[in-house]
Amino acid sequence: MQQSQVTVGQEFPVVESPEITHIQLVKYAGASGDFNPIHTVVPIAEKAGLGGVIAHGMLIMGLAGRAITTWIPRKNLRRFGVRFTAMTRPGEQIIVTGKVLEQITAGSENRLRCSVEAKNQAGETKLKGEFEVAL
Repeated sequence: MQQSQVTVGQEFPVVESPEITHIQLVKYAGASGDFNPIHTVVPIAEKAGLGGVIAHGMLIMGLAGRAITTWIPRKNLRRFGVRFTAMTRPGEQIIVTGKVLEQITAGSENRLRCSVEAKNQAGETKLKGEFEVAL
């Protein structure tokens, strides 16, 4: 990515993921090692007052990260952080958007500071974050 190719305020293409499934949550539990039953066992999640299983927050962050690496080569990613704002349940589709906030210099490296946001199909925000990429 060249500095001349980006402008502050530029939005990245929207990245939509398929609906989150219960099977996906079980597979993610195995891949991540996070076997907290609130993510995979409906009766336990209901007993915990969640109304059913919820997706791992890191799964949603991973979907946001995948969107970022479709916009920017992974080798250019320097920083990525998010704040979770709502639970995600099976049946929800995650839609990731992002935009350039500013051009900055870190040390001798020119970078872009950008925002990322993941929402479901109803517009409920699941996470918000920022990332920096080298130009």
